[in-house]
Amino acid sequence: MRTAVITLVAGRHHHLALQQRGLAAGTQDTDHYIVVTLHDPAAAEIVRERLPAADVLTVELAAGRLPLATARNVGARRALTAGAELLVFLDVDCVPGPTLLGRYSEAAHVAETSGDHRALLCGTVAYLPPPPPGGYRLEQLPDMAPPHPGRPTPATDEVLRDGDHRLFWSLSFAVTADTWLHTGGFCEDYTGYGGEDTDFARTAAARGVDLWWVGGAPAYHQHHPVSHPPVEHLDDILRNGTLFRERWGNWPMEQWLRDFADLGLIRHDPATDTWHRTEKPVTSPA
Repeated sequence: MRTAVITLVAGRHHHLALQQRGLAAGTQDTDHYIVVTLHDPAAAEIVRERLPAADVLTVELAAGRLPLATARNVGARRALTAGAELLVFLDVDCVPGPTLLGRYSEAAHVAETSGDHRALLCGTVAYLPPPPPGGYRLEQLPDMAPPHPGRPTPATDEVLRDGDHRLFWSLSFAVTADTWLHTGGFCEDYTGYGGEDTDFARTAAARGVDLWWVGGAPAYHQHHPVSHPPVEHLDDILRNGTLFRERWGNWPMEQWLRDFADLGLIRHDPATDTWHRTEKPVTSPA
């Protein structure tokens, strides 16, 4: 299966470099490595003259916000135009395990030859601790952290079908070209942080696309500071959450909304089932 790997980049160049090294070390070659930069022209230098060779595309910001949904669609269009049969999406933070591409290809082949021929294929993701002195070493990653406990963990030769679409994540997933076209890609009305991946999974479920958890396709999420809840993305989450509710009738990212409410940053109007900013100023994380 001709396989394209698609990643989005807006900074985190060290993460990008290690991802590229991880792909080069895999047991299956990457036929097409597509790096979509988001207002980040310096990223092209990171991947230049390294294997796998990178096809670098540029997407500009949308009203100052990262257009994550649009960027994924742009990468997918380039991949399909070049003849990709399998699209693998990896966040720039994620380093693929050596068998990730091979296992995604095997699962996609099973899907294509079975009655459930359309599926979102999701591998496990382990969240790594901060890197040791000298940085991460590829061969040490499997021993540094277990897979995320909030997702199924199939055995290395196992595929768990009929997964819960609410657990889908865009950190690491794969779809055949046919499945991608059937879903229609990501809704580009979402800009900034949050919601676009939940919408994609809901669309896939509505169109009869199953969710499969694929064992033996691990990715390792490189450590970086985060805030809980992500107050720096409050406005994006409110805007995208409102869009999701208009499209699907319920709110996504509910835990974050409750956390923001506990901080006094937003309030819920039960009469209209809407969330609104309060006058309390947002304090960004240090």
